[in-house]
Amino acid sequence: MNQDKVYLINKIFNNETIRTIWDKEQEKYFISVVDLVGVLSESNNPRNYWKVLKHRLKQEGNQSVTNCNQLKLKATDGKYYSTDVVDIEGMFRIIESIPSKNAEPIKQWLAKLGSERIDETFDPSLATQRSIDLYRAKGYDEKWIAKRLKGIQDRKQLTDIWKDGGITEGREYAILTNEIYKSWSGMTAQQYKSFKGLKKESLRDNMSDVEVALADLGEIATREIAKKRNPIGLDENIDVAKRGGKIAGNARKDLEDELGESVITSSNLLNYDCGIKRED
Repeated sequence: MNQDKVYLINKIFNNETIRTIWDKEQEKYFISVVDLVGVLSESNNPRNYWKVLKHRLKQEGNQSVTNCNQLKLKATDGKYYSTDVVDIEGMFRIIESIPSKNAEPIKQWLAKLGSERIDETFDPSLATQRSIDLYRAKGYDEKWIAKRLKGIQDRKQLTDIWKDGGITEGREYAILTNEIYKSWSGMTAQQYKSFKGLKKESLRDNMSDVEVALADLGEIATREIAKKRNPIGLDENIDVAKRGGKIAGNARKDLEDELGESVITSSNLLNYDCGIKRED
């Protein structure tokens, strides 16, 4: 769940009764169904309301909502109990299933979001402008934004090269990306995010300018080596990814030798806090 969605949930529901939890294995935020149902229905007995609604949805064949995960959440008595939870997509489905004035703001937001995506299909430049506006709203300066957009373009050129080399699955793209990261930072992308205290937030968006430069160098070097060597398949591309990452790793070592300190930092660019009140 990205920061904008989290902020919206907090804004609508005042972040008072909606318990959320981060699941490390699935890398998702989950939301308490009973809490959500309680706010939407304004029922004095949200557990019973959800029990009845769940039964009705099952009869209608709506398995996508009723097949909830269960995670242990802290109750008002201070103890932890297994509780039905849903991810952000499931939350939207439940909202659609309960007539509620409290759901209107999020429905309006979803309608606006859908309209924006349709407009961007006809005019892709709108998506770029939207990204710029979001970065500005979060406090990033113009130079950083320009570098970030350039990095996105460079990344696209690299993934195009990988695609030409027979890389088609998302898992394989992740493997290659991790090989580049490990070669220059010593960590996979997920380990790097954990090191910075991030969850679903963008790793690049929370790097220092030096870290971003090294990440970009690793990917650009991998791209240029791949152009020369024309690797085919995952194994050959892994070898090239390691070579590209090593070039960025050497640059990191040289800089750290000059500075006398590590350029890898656990802090993020804007002291970012996703602002979620949750019971973990």
